[in-house]
Amino acid sequence: MADRTRAHVFVSGAVQGVYYRATTRDTARDAGVDGWVKNLEDGRVEAVFEGPEDDVESMLEFCREGSPAAEVEDVEVEYEEPRGEDGFEVRY
Repeated sequence: MADRTRAHVFVSGAVQGVYYRATTRDTARDAGVDGWVKNLEDGRVEAVFEGPEDDVESMLEFCREGSPAAEVEDVEVEYEEPRGEDGFEVRY
């Protein structure tokens, strides 16, 4: 099994009010990736993806597109040590 990795992501653009969080949650759960996603007050979306490296990378690819109504301008990624996230949730 691949080593677990953790990506802390900030997505900017038209990414709030377009089902970005819900689509991210569903996609992550389907991929077996743990973590969370939430809206930030500055209009960005913040997310953490933790799991096998290939699966986390697939989530980063997803973030560059987002939900069908989203218009992603930028995706910032910081890799961190895994912290044992379990499941995937939308945070408020």
